[in-house]
Amino acid sequence: MAWWKAWIEQEGVSVKGSPHFNPDPDAETLYKAMKGLGTNEQAIIDVLTKRSNAQRQEIAKSFKAQFGKDLTETLKSELSGKFERLIIALMYPPYSYEAKELYDAMKGLGTKEGVIIEILASRTKNQLREIMKAYEEDYGSSLEEDIQADTSGYLERILVCLLQGSRDDLSGFVDPGLALQDAQDLYAAGEKICGTDEMKFITILCTRSATHLMRVFEEYEKIANKSIEDSIKSETHGSLEEAMLTVVKCTRNLHSYFAERLYYAMKGAGTRDGTLIRNIVSRSEIDLNLIKHQFNKMYGKTLSSMIMEDTSGDYKNALLNLVGNDL
Repeated sequence: MAWWKAWIEQEGVSVKGSPHFNPDPDAETLYKAMKGLGTNEQAIIDVLTKRSNAQRQEIAKSFKAQFGKDLTETLKSELSGKFERLIIALMYPPYSYEAKELYDAMKGLGTKEGVIIEILASRTKNQLREIMKAYEEDYGSSLEEDIQADTSGYLERILVCLLQGSRDDLSGFVDPGLALQDAQDLYAAGEKICGTDEMKFITILCTRSATHLMRVFEEYEKIANKSIEDSIKSETHGSLEEAMLTVVKCTRNLHSYFAERLYYAMKGAGTRDGTLIRNIVSRSEIDLNLIKHQFNKMYGKTLSSMIMEDTSGDYKNALLNLVGNDL
């Protein structure tokens, strides 16, 4: 499935919220769960992982009105570790959460390029616009300018190009002549010459629609006798390679891309909890069910079973609630 189709798939939603919702009793349950000595983590999990994001925002308002305290700050003071990180992620409005992930990826020493690449390459133009708006509101600076200040060279250029969201085109129209021309241009920019014309790759990958790029990749393979992925791997390296390959993966199948992100977050020693939390939280009300299906197909095991093997305690229980029943 091409990446842009994912946004219109209602069956993809794994967290649907409560049908008979009233924020006041929920706020009271949370208050009681954190009042006095000790914390009732299970009560927090039962409320927050079973409500939609919009409902969580209502609960936060009710919490402040009833108890005169900020719900997120109260949760932060009562919880700790990975479980805290997950619960706090659930409390952000969606675009503010993605803005925060981008901000955190750039602040301090070193930049987590992987986080920036993941978000920018997999979101639609409308989503990117909302993320930029939230970023400016929350941090008082321009996301584009911060990316420019924090990255350099061709990586900076591909990220700024992706931020423009020029790949959206829901018409599905493909000009076969232009697709062939693009494929020839990519071949001439890479395999055919010594060195690589990176800007040609960046321009085509960042400004053409998904349906158009699928045709370009087909034509490219005929001309070059190798896949576009193999050429990118041999022509580029490091974060620029990762960014280009991510665009290709999201174009070919967005759900496979997220399934792969989740799989490698848990595979091997240690868990990349940031990636696991971000992708489960941010996709839970969009297409997590479709990602789960793809995960099962690709790796022969369910996402839930891998979470059970790889995490523990309240953190595990909350993640499993968000993921819901595996197909």
